[in-house]
Amino acid sequence: MRLAETLTAVGTAALARCGGRPLGAHLFSVWPGAAFAASAFPVRCAPGDNLALHVAVEQAPPGSALVVDVAGEAEYGYVDEILAVAAHTRGVEGIVLEGCVRDISAIARCELPVFSAGVSVREAGHHAGGAVGQTVTMSATGPAPLQVRRGDWIAADDDGVVLLPRGQVSSVIGQALAGLSREREIIDAVHAGQSTLDLLGLDPSQVSGWEGAGNLRSRRAVRTRGPRREGGARGEGYTPLRPCATPHTSVGEGSRPAD
Repeated sequence: MRLAETLTAVGTAALARCGGRPLGAHLFSVWPGAAFAASAFPVRCAPGDNLALHVAVEQAPPGSALVVDVAGEAEYGYVDEILAVAAHTRGVEGIVLEGCVRDISAIARCELPVFSAGVSVREAGHHAGGAVGQTVTMSATGPAPLQVRRGDWIAADDDGVVLLPRGQVSSVIGQALAGLSREREIIDAVHAGQSTLDLLGLDPSQVSGWEGAGNLRSRRAVRTRGPRREGGARGEGYTPLRPCATPHTSVGEGSRPAD
């Protein structure tokens, strides 16, 4: 399976849990179900102008994704039907931008995955400067913005957008796949009637109004549907799920591509 397909299959939630850096929570998919993973091609637009986006569509390598900084001027429709169709035709895998878009029905029809900060009918200009292929700064869910360099990887789906710096992608994927396998075991156990409190190693006594272990045991006793694991009572044989070992702060260290 190609790297892009693997990242898309794993999903942004698992990638973020295992070291991927989430971009701002204000970014959302223009149409439901949009998803992609691709090497980043950074774009910096002049405020209220999308000339650099038109240049990027012509210059970006096929299979890459445009990651667009709009210089803090979000309230313009930087991507419209014309740009979306052009990008899709030239093999751009997706677009992530801090600004707004317009013609969202047409963007959905052409099936280009676009993740933006909103929708605006205000038309962007086409004559100012900007830059393509150079490092851009994007907002993030953490305390500081994220730098996106050409050759970093971007994954996006309905859960959000995640940055994976080049050189660390394989490590994040390996941990994410292991985590997904463990998560599947827990979901199967929940279907079988087991408690998330036990499976995740949670302490309910920290919650005011908790009725106590006796009440929990009585609720478990009435559950008869679903398979039981051999070798003991429900919950035995499961190690509580923990976050991946790689902390978010480690991402970005190590190998980085040149600007």
